[in-house]
Amino acid sequence: MATPLAQPDGQSGRLSTGGPAVPRRSFRKLLAVGLIGSSIEWYDFFLYGTAAALVFPKVFFPHSSALTGTLLAFSTFWAGFVARPIGGVLAGHLGDKYGRKPVVVTCLALMGAATFLIGCLPSAASIGALAPTLLVVLRFVQGLAAGGQWGGIVLLLTESAGAKRRGFAGTFGQTSVPVAVIISNLIFVAASSLMPDSAFLSWGWRIPFLVSVVMFVVVLYIQTKVEDTPEFRELQRRASRPEKAVVRAPLAQVVRTKWGTILLGCGILSATNSLFYVSISGLLSYGTGSLGLERNPLLAVVLGSSVAMLVTIPWSGHLSDKVGRRPLILIGGLGVAVWAFPYFWLVDSASLPLIFVAVVVGFVFQCLTYGPIASFLGELFAPNVRYSGASLAYQLSAIIVSGGTPFLMTALIAQTGSTLPVAAYIALMGLITFVSAWFLPETNPAQVREDPHAVPGAHLYR
Repeated sequence: MATPLAQPDGQSGRLSTGGPAVPRRSFRKLLAVGLIGSSIEWYDFFLYGTAAALVFPKVFFPHSSALTGTLLAFSTFWAGFVARPIGGVLAGHLGDKYGRKPVVVTCLALMGAATFLIGCLPSAASIGALAPTLLVVLRFVQGLAAGGQWGGIVLLLTESAGAKRRGFAGTFGQTSVPVAVIISNLIFVAASSLMPDSAFLSWGWRIPFLVSVVMFVVVLYIQTKVEDTPEFRELQRRASRPEKAVVRAPLAQVVRTKWGTILLGCGILSATNSLFYVSISGLLSYGTGSLGLERNPLLAVVLGSSVAMLVTIPWSGHLSDKVGRRPLILIGGLGVAVWAFPYFWLVDSASLPLIFVAVVVGFVFQCLTYGPIASFLGELFAPNVRYSGASLAYQLSAIIVSGGTPFLMTALIAQTGSTLPVAAYIALMGLITFVSAWFLPETNPAQVREDPHAVPGAHLYR
């Protein structure tokens, strides 16, 4: 069994946290850096989804029918999710051995470079089949980077926070998701509104990708100003002892000893991942292609509804510090399952206000799950295998659920002419989240919350 970082104090048998892990001012800077860096990272990743729905079918698959071009574009979108578990595995192994910070810096730099290069790609009209091939390669690199950065960012935040604020601290990595959606849609709307469609399809779509060059400023700041987490530095200090706190093969150890937890951790992400990618990508394709809605008003609906996530994610993380992680995840999963059919009834109305209601309510339910997940997944694993375990669980869901959802939605609607099968799929994902959370242990139970010295999750791996 892995050795927990926090040890009983020898008098009361309680686990000692030692108070806040870093000075308050330094930690506030870390929260800001985590939010900004992760927001730019996800901006780069999500921007591809918007372009895959609205631009890439015409730029990289111009000789295909509208349906085939969309399916091909979403296939390249999926390539990023195929790569994410690989990135998570590699980053987890390196992050558990050499530290959270160097892996985060590498992943952010890779994402910035890949996204910038997508903006430089020639179209299929210029270089033929090589264009979509290069697009897939760069999307794969994006996936590797995204797969590695999530675990590093949330562990930098949660392991540097005081034990009683880890749920809230982790949400600064999670809140970057709606921030990224808002920024990517704003830039996309601005670029497409300021020029004719012909100019936008020719060169204007590249502007949002080229903007990602600002990532390197964040990379430089983290490299020079941010220290690794106190928990990892403590593991390194203890590594000279016989028990070897920093394990030689963290991935192999966590898969061998915690494979059930990894699979259930993957399951709890099903609801939030499926509904989120329906709302930010699948809905754009369906709305513009099948419902006859205009591109920019629909983008504005997604943008406006994302504001609900900005509020719900930090609130749910904060609440998980007070009432536990599992109750919120259970409510969120069940809420997504119940809301799945009303969601598509409202979408099929082709009314922008009703679509806004559908997406907002769906976002609230999925954020009840997504907010506590950063702290919850990390707390399920001991510190010396935490990066590997949490990343593997998170990124397995990416390849199984996230990447395939827009493709599956488009294919099901084309095959059946109805959104009912898609609603049934989302409802199933909500139930999978509920059942998975039901079988996982609470990492922040009442006895831990009431004990000022107890560390969430430590009771699971003593």
